[in-house]
Amino acid sequence: MRHVTYTDLRNNLASHLDRVEDDRDALIVTRQNHDPVVIVTLSDWEGMKETLYLLSTPANSEHLRASIADLDARHGVEHKLADE
Repeated sequence: MRHVTYTDLRNNLASHLDRVEDDRDALIVTRQNHDPVVIVTLSDWEGMKETLYLLSTPANSEHLRASIADLDARHGVEHKLADE
């Protein structure tokens, strides 16, 4: 993760935002006498929120982990999509 100061962000906003979008890497903005803030793309933010939601209950979290383990052990079944 890259770090920039608020002043640098303000002076180069477009290029910093372009880089966040291009690299899909969060940008930490530091400010004097304030907590740092993080800038991410909207799609990355929505993905993080979805992941947190899916892992928020122990039962769902365990089900997902077991499913991933099954796939890793090559126990998955491939299905064709209806459009194909």
